[in-house]
Amino acid sequence: MHPLIWRLAVAALAIAPARAQPPVEPTGALTLATARTLAQAFHPAIAAAQHEVDAAGGAQLQAGARPNPELGLLVEDTRSATRATTLQLNQPIELGGKRAARLAVAGRARDQAGAALAAARADAGASVSAAFDDLLAAQDALALAAATRDVAARTGAVANKRVAAGKASPVEATRARIGVAEADVALAQAEGQVGAARRRLAATWGAHTAHFDHAEGDLGAPVRLPPVASLLARLDQSPRVVQLRAEQEKRGAQVSLERARRTPDITLSAGIKRDAQLGRDQAVFGVAIPLPLFDRNQGNVIEATSRAARARVDLEAGLADATVLLLRAVDAWTVAERQAALYRDEVVPGARSAYEATARGFEFGKFAFLDVLDAQRTLLGARERQLRAQGDARRALADIERLLGVPVSTLTEVLP
Repeated sequence: MHPLIWRLAVAALAIAPARAQPPVEPTGALTLATARTLAQAFHPAIAAAQHEVDAAGGAQLQAGARPNPELGLLVEDTRSATRATTLQLNQPIELGGKRAARLAVAGRARDQAGAALAAARADAGASVSAAFDDLLAAQDALALAAATRDVAARTGAVANKRVAAGKASPVEATRARIGVAEADVALAQAEGQVGAARRRLAATWGAHTAHFDHAEGDLGAPVRLPPVASLLARLDQSPRVVQLRAEQEKRGAQVSLERARRTPDITLSAGIKRDAQLGRDQAVFGVAIPLPLFDRNQGNVIEATSRAARARVDLEAGLADATVLLLRAVDAWTVAERQAALYRDEVVPGARSAYEATARGFEFGKFAFLDVLDAQRTLLGARERQLRAQGDARRALADIERLLGVPVSTLTEVLP
């Protein structure tokens, strides 16, 4: 390899940005705080948004650069005896506040990139919360499926004893075996759902496989949201609204820049002219002023003004849409939380009591096996609907987190 190429390659490697180190995969029990930390450090969307912030910083730096001077050489005549040579330095001078206007536009663009980064962090946090809660729900469903399998096995054993004692028809033993087989199928499905939920959660920090054992948390822990008015007040500082506001400010700054560009710049010149025929040097000064006869930047001003007006409308529409989505998420959480509370406090305890009484009665021959199956299905159905309501409530909380851009833990208060 040529030595110059080798030196260039080494220099390129030296200035190249360092790659992010892969995350240290958690093991054992995984908490929501750990999952959030990993996602905030390694989520691809956050990394992309951070690069955009860096790019906006470079654009802001470039916007403050002043025009470079120009060195010119003019030679008149090709004969050395009569040749006149002029060496001249030209310096463009910006007028009309163009540099300050450029810096304002670049500053608003950087603010917008920062808001996009905050939005990416909020989306990642909400995605982690949703994936974590989905895993908690899958784990609860697996525990329910395992308990159902145990109940089916115990009920089947009782049915077999009753058949052997001649107190029940062999049909009941067959039904019991079918119930155990169905419980085995449900258990296998629940195990598969847990595995899929674990992989989805690990994917939020870029991992292909999950190395942790289980998620640690309580999906059914009741929470209380602040008043709706308080949530709506925080909506004005949400990442999406901040992005739209930064876009509006950037468009307004762009209007000022385009108006500043209507003022022509001037070029000052200074140099020295060597006249060989006269045998002397002469100082040369000059100024160049463009005449805005045809191009007065009027089209760009109209475009920038129209885009600024659109940005104002987009901000109003975005705030209205975010308000509707927030109220919808709060309503969804309220309904799901009430349903979960009813199942937790009334429906499930009642169904469990009825099932236990029916199972005891079946052992003593007071109820038929179909009565046991019916009570068992009622209990399992109530538990499944309770888990579904709890999952719906947590997903609504994740939507609220995504809209407001702050973790749910800072918005909610755990009930005693």
